[in-house]
Amino acid sequence: MIFDRLKRFSIVLEGAERDGPAAFSPGQAVSGRVVLELAAAARLGALRLRAMGAARVHWTESRSAGSSTAYTQSYSDQVEFLNHRDTLLAPPDNGEVTVLPAGRHEFPFTFQLPETLATSFEGKHGNVRYWVKAKLHRPWSTVKKVKKEFTVIEPIDINTPALLAPQAGAKEKLARAWYCNRGQVSVTAKIDRKGYTPGEVIPIFAEIDNCTSRAVVPKAAIIQTQTFIARGTKKQKKSVVTSIVGDSIAAGKREVWHGRALKIPPVGPSILQCRIIQVEYSLKVCVDIPGTSKLLLELPLVIGTIPLHPFGSRTSSVSSQYSVNLDWLSTIPEQPEAPPEYSAVVSSPEAEQSLAPPCRSELGGILEGPFFAYIQEFRFRPPPLYSEIDPNPPSDNIRPRCMTC
Repeated sequence: MIFDRLKRFSIVLEGAERDGPAAFSPGQAVSGRVVLELAAAARLGALRLRAMGAARVHWTESRSAGSSTAYTQSYSDQVEFLNHRDTLLAPPDNGEVTVLPAGRHEFPFTFQLPETLATSFEGKHGNVRYWVKAKLHRPWSTVKKVKKEFTVIEPIDINTPALLAPQAGAKEKLARAWYCNRGQVSVTAKIDRKGYTPGEVIPIFAEIDNCTSRAVVPKAAIIQTQTFIARGTKKQKKSVVTSIVGDSIAAGKREVWHGRALKIPPVGPSILQCRIIQVEYSLKVCVDIPGTSKLLLELPLVIGTIPLHPFGSRTSSVSSQYSVNLDWLSTIPEQPEAPPEYSAVVSSPEAEQSLAPPCRSELGGILEGPFFAYIQEFRFRPPPLYSEIDPNPPSDNIRPRCMTC
């Protein structure tokens, strides 16, 4: 049997790590080879290759049709992105089989990825996956299969006017207890831009006015929202990516955040163009008000893959539109706090879909990323050289002015 003689049957993709999948961009060529190692000569039929990529969603919901009747409703959908077939070893035209000698045999292949693909993704109710599968046929024997997955990352350039635009908002809320008005809490917040990449620091500028009779606590968090769509129905999953907690604000006081730092941990980029799976991000500024529901202000975010150009034009920089206070750089803690549960940041109806926050060890150093490099360039620029020679001496043609006139 060939399977007694087959020592190795595998797929090798160029650019792949030893223990991890290879990563490609839409429109890129994928190259690799199918490797056969035979302990002895073997008779083979065909060796076929298939590359696939698709987004799939699936979930179930329990329904009630009466006091004693219940049933389960299933929701599923699929979008195919890639379907490429190739024959690497074809049987001879005379109907005979191919005999390969003992040893190592490699069958190279190349195919082109489409220009439009969704980023690889794994979620609770769906995924986006890409893989290459090889099938080895032999007469009067079962088909031998091998599969190799690879990653696709859709590029999102945050250096666009839409993603460089500042985001701002304001909200207020009346604090009530037992039908008594205890005052109003208001919050205004703004961030430099809409687009960021993992590892960057988001400076948050905010004002929180506490006109109630009790102390309140401000918080800020990055929320990831996964949306799965099937048969016109949506299923969402929300989780806290990272968060910070501000100081308690006493009754009748105001708190101002001069660029409070919130670092983005390693997370997947936004998925916005897929019909059945979407991954979106937002910055939520939350104020815990005792005795009533939280005050929430949400600003949209897009997590991209191409970072901000550190030394680009000043017109594309937010610094030309807002005066950024750099004092917050000296107050950044060495290690950020672990994010709370989603229920601690949002109101109780939304808290039913919470996920566990990421580990602290994944957050890394706080002063990394192109945003800090951009600040350093202008913060530590050396002064001009001193010279006793006047760079603009007076002209000899100018008549001295009379001091008595």
